[in-house]
Amino acid sequence: MKTDIATLRRLQEDVVGSCAWIHECREQRLLKSEGAQSWTYARFNTPWPVTPRDSVLHVTSQLGADGSVTRLLEAAPDYLPKSKGFVRVNRVDGLWKLVPKGVGEVEVTYQAHTEPGGSVPSWLANSFVVDAPFNTLKAMRERAEKH
Repeated sequence: MKTDIATLRRLQEDVVGSCAWIHECREQRLLKSEGAQSWTYARFNTPWPVTPRDSVLHVTSQLGADGSVTRLLEAAPDYLPKSKGFVRVNRVDGLWKLVPKGVGEVEVTYQAHTEPGGSVPSWLANSFVVDAPFNTLKAMRERAEKH
C-alpha cells in the first residue's frame, strides 16, 4: 500500500472506526487494552436466513526491529457471555503483518482461519473465504492511501 506504518496503525487501533472497512462488520468495540494486548468485540452482518455472528478477539501486537508491526488474532469466545440473536465465532487464528518497504510503501499481509459456528450454507462460507480478505484489504487501502 502507498502509505506509512503510522497511518495503518491508526486505522487498526481505531477499533470502532475500523468497522467501516472490515468486511460485513456491523459494530465493533474495544473491551480491554493492556500493554501489547487488547480484546475486542465485533458483530457481523450475514444474509438471511443465516443468524448474524459475533466474536471476541484477543489481539497481541509485536513491533519488529525493522519497524514492522505484527498483530496476532485469536478467538476468545468465553471472554464475554453470549449475546442473544448471535452465534459466537469460536475459532479465529490469524495475523496482520505490516512491513515498511521504503518511503511511503508498506507490505500488508492479512491471514485468518475462522470457523463461523452454527449452520452456514457452503455457498456463503465459500464466498466469505474470498470476499472477506479482499474487501477488507481493499477498503483499508482506500482509507490509508487518502491520508
